[in-house]
Amino acid sequence: MIIIGCDHGGFELKEKIKVYLQELNEDIVDVGAYEIDSEDYFSDYVIKMVKAFSLNPDAKIIAICGSGVGMSIGLNKNKGIFCAVGHSEEEVKIAREHNNINALSMGGRVVNETLAKKMIDAFLNTNHLGGKHLERMIAIEIKK
Repeated sequence: MIIIGCDHGGFELKEKIKVYLQELNEDIVDVGAYEIDSEDYFSDYVIKMVKAFSLNPDAKIIAICGSGVGMSIGLNKNKGIFCAVGHSEEEVKIAREHNNINALSMGGRVVNETLAKKMIDAFLNTNHLGGKHLERMIAIEIKK
C-alpha cells in the first residue's frame, strides 16, 4: 500500500504520480489535496498521511509539497516514519539501502514527472541492506 498526499505546491505532480502508480497496480490511499487551494497547509496533509500510516505501518508514503522539505520535516517527527527528500534516483536508492526510508518526499516545483517516476521506481524496488545500516537506524529511533 502507498499513502500519497500533497498540498497545493505538489498537486499537479501528485495527480501524474497517481496515474503512474495505478499503471504499476499499486494499492493507493490518496489523502488529498483533491484540488488546488493556495491557502492550504502542508501540515494538514502530513497529519492525514500519519493517521493513514498508523492504520497500516507497513505502507510506504509519497508526499509532495513545493520543495519536498516541509512534508519531510513533518513526517520525520512521527515514530516509525523515515522520510527523505528525493532529488535523484541514485539518492533515493541509497536512502532505501542505507536508511530504510519508508517515506519519499518530493518537490512539485522542482521535480519533473520523468524524474519523479525514476525516484518512485527506486523507492519501490530497492531493499534495505540491513546489518550495520539497520543498527544505525535503530540507534536513532526516538522512543515515545
